[in-house]
Amino acid sequence: MKEQSIDEGWERICGIQELPFDAGVAALIKENSPEEQQIALFRIADSDRVYALSNHDPFSDANVLARGILCSIDEKLAVASPVMKEHFYLDSGQCLEDPEICIATYPVMLQGDEVYVRTTPDAGE
Repeated sequence: MKEQSIDEGWERICGIQELPFDAGVAALIKENSPEEQQIALFRIADSDRVYALSNHDPFSDANVLARGILCSIDEKLAVASPVMKEHFYLDSGQCLEDPEICIATYPVMLQGDEVYVRTTPDAGE
């Protein structure tokens, strides 16, 4: 992941070492504001790639995607919801089982060993 300069709209989430490989971690962005959101972060083994997407599963209406199981479908990384088992692509948030459903994804940036997430989503919600 390329280092960039940090401008407004990016929020520090954690140190990279705090994210386990190939597992999800939930975090809050815009904490203590009306726009507060839960996100799910996934750090991929054998790379410096971190994905951030909404933690909200629209099928179960629960914030659970960080507890989902990572998998690869058609050579694309996805997470399976631990509740309803729908799959969401990490890069786009699109649901494999229902392509009309797309959850929010967020740009991630590494600055040294720190993980930053842009607080406005790329897609979905």
